[in-house]
Amino acid sequence: MKEGIHPKYVDATITCACGAVYKTRTTVGDMTVEICSNCHPYFTGKQRFLDTAGRVEKFQKKYKRTKKAEAPVTAETTA
Repeated sequence: MKEGIHPKYVDATITCACGAVYKTRTTVGDMTVEICSNCHPYFTGKQRFLDTAGRVEKFQKKYKRTKKAEAPVTAETTA
């Protein structure tokens, strides 16, 4: 390999917005990311809305999506 043409490969800390911290090596250095495998819906199986400027409410209002009402309370369920 030629000398002087390759970038430096250094230790780095990657910090996610959820608080997870990973130690690795990279040519970029320390990084901050918004989403990682600890908080990504694909890996966790949980959906989470990141609402910016009311976009979720606007979408739900536009398509008339609301939370489902709870089941009515009857004498059978209270006994």
